[in-house]
Amino acid sequence: VTTSQPDMTTMCSRMLRRLRAAFKPEERDTSLRHIRKPSMYLPKPPEARPALALITEAPGGAVTDVLTVREVDMCQTTNGSDHHTDRYELMSRKVNPQLVVRRGQPFQLDLVLSRAYNPANDAISFVFTLAESEKPSYGHGTLIAVPLLAKGSQNGEAWSAVLQRSSENVISVNITTPAHCIVGVWKMDIDTKLKDDGALSYSHRTKIYILFNAWCKKDQVYMKEEDRRREFIEMDTGLIWRGSYNRMRPCIWNYAQFEKDILDCALFLVTKTGRVPLASCSDPVKVTRALSAAVNSPDDNGALMGNWSAEFDGGTPPTKWVGSFMILTRFYNTKKPVKYGQCWVFAGVLTSVCRALGIPARTITTYASAHDTQNSLTVDYFVDDKGEIMEELTSDSIWNFHVWNEVWMKRADLEPGDYDGWNVIDATPQEMSDDVFRCGPTSVKAVKRGEVLKPYDSAFVYAEVNADKVFWKYTGPTQPLKLLRKDTLAIGQHVSTKAVGQWTREDITQQYKFAEKSEEERTAMLQALKQSESLFSRYYLNEEFNDVKFDFKLRDDIVIGSPFSAVVVLSNRSKDKDYTVTVILRVDTVLYTGKVQDSVRKEKFDVVVKKKSQEEVKVDVSYDEYSNKLVDQCAFNIACLATVKDTNYEYFAQDDFRVRKPDIKFKIEGTPAEGQEFTATASVMNPLPVPLKRCRFVIEGPSLETPVKIKLQHDVDPSTE
Repeated sequence: VTTSQPDMTTMCSRMLRRLRAAFKPEERDTSLRHIRKPSMYLPKPPEARPALALITEAPGGAVTDVLTVREVDMCQTTNGSDHHTDRYELMSRKVNPQLVVRRGQPFQLDLVLSRAYNPANDAISFVFTLAESEKPSYGHGTLIAVPLLAKGSQNGEAWSAVLQRSSENVISVNITTPAHCIVGVWKMDIDTKLKDDGALSYSHRTKIYILFNAWCKKDQVYMKEEDRRREFIEMDTGLIWRGSYNRMRPCIWNYAQFEKDILDCALFLVTKTGRVPLASCSDPVKVTRALSAAVNSPDDNGALMGNWSAEFDGGTPPTKWVGSFMILTRFYNTKKPVKYGQCWVFAGVLTSVCRALGIPARTITTYASAHDTQNSLTVDYFVDDKGEIMEELTSDSIWNFHVWNEVWMKRADLEPGDYDGWNVIDATPQEMSDDVFRCGPTSVKAVKRGEVLKPYDSAFVYAEVNADKVFWKYTGPTQPLKLLRKDTLAIGQHVSTKAVGQWTREDITQQYKFAEKSEEERTAMLQALKQSESLFSRYYLNEEFNDVKFDFKLRDDIVIGSPFSAVVVLSNRSKDKDYTVTVILRVDTVLYTGKVQDSVRKEKFDVVVKKKSQEEVKVDVSYDEYSNKLVDQCAFNIACLATVKDTNYEYFAQDDFRVRKPDIKFKIEGTPAEGQEFTATASVMNPLPVPLKRCRFVIEGPSLETPVKIKLQHDVDPSTE
């Protein structure tokens, strides 16, 4: 070795001993952290000082310099297309683009070398270090040394680096990561040496983002159908259903999983907020369970703060969000929870994060969704003699709708058995699971079969779609409860999601439960009840009584601004007896969670129903009566308590009702073309009997870094557009 440094021989000897560990670790648990300090142990490639280059004598006496890596082409275009990652902003940014690839699949690197590569004399090793790891180690899978081979397996079972072609001083290499590789950001160093002596190390500044891979058969998140992969991973906009079971209404949501900072934010939520150990970041079960907690804020100052009141001071009302981009970028920049969210916002954000990481995900809405706080598989309401729900006794609730997520994965942790496929995760902080506000992943197949003890949180999810709705008459602390009514069909209606490749609703209720009253449904419910205990056993039954029939009627297509009516039809089926019936009708505004907000109208009627005849009781509600009491989802609860005198029979019923907001019409002029401006018009009709003031349109979409806000300069008069 020729050098001007007197201690170079000693340094090279120490350097080569350490370098051998990188090219051929002797033990699996050998920590390779010490070789990741090339400035201490391996000289960097010379920039303008050829006298410092390491050289050696090749066989026959010829002098050969150690191979130097001069440049690495990350082949963003080729890799982006092959790995379906070309839409990530990280890949296309003009300054310092990064490489985003999926695990279990080869990606290409082109190396520009100082001379032609000679496999007889030269050895090249790629050393990958997980960027988040403070102490990378081979045993934990956070430091990997991969020698370049002329041939090798690229089946996704192990790391490999295989030479594809060599031309003069440029070589093309295929790097393959295993299908169980840790998902995260990796740094890459390339070590070169002569097989007899001399070595250099090259550190590449471009980082490599490795994601889950639904295209790889050996990945836990593998999904077979291309159209489903396109929908559940690559679609960056979608529909989320809200409203009520009798007035379902979709809203557009911009998932924005490819936009600036979204992938970095998703990884931050996994490792920092969710505190998933790095070695476990390969497991989608652990990752998604952590994300269901990291997206909410009660335990860990996660991405989004919930607010189910009607006051949203200091933040954004949940109904004003139209996508995940602003929420996630604001959280990533401030590291503080964004205010405010409700269930569909939590679900929209969680879909964005999962899709960004490569996990197939979709957003699910269940109408009349139960929140069973007692694990009794019943939702229990306590009613006083005025027909009013006693909030102080009622801890369970039925939400007009609830939105959660499904993620697609293999559940090897639940084997043996068939639990693979869609799994529920829910970031809305409703109940604690293992002392943290999180839910899932819960196998949808386990829910359908009533296997409520399967991890994680199967009983809670089962109750959301299958619990019985029970009404109790409360007459005092020393009196037994009276069972007024039990409804086995009301809960878990119209489980909905966006259809694959279409902007329509797909009903997936049958994936969660068998047909009501079927033998399979009874078997599943029995299976669940065997593992649960009802809390209310001290009660007496409502009297069996069939002479008077009650029919509760609501019109379900009322536009906000219009009056509406609640009607109860009483039918006396007796041939020889008249009945006197006391009817209490209540109209209350409610949050979509079922919590009563304000009383709008309450009326009491005493009605004599002649034999073989009908009577109608009606309450009319005007816009002036309800306008100042509406809450964000424009929802009402209509309740009826009827008592038939001279009997012990009482009838109770309630229903959800929602006045409909007007549609926004969107018209595009001409045919839009990529890279060219186009014009679009948005319009809405004012349905109210009063002018609309301080109006604005907010438009959000792909590649829009900030929402477009268009303020109207004038008021909008009633019935005008």
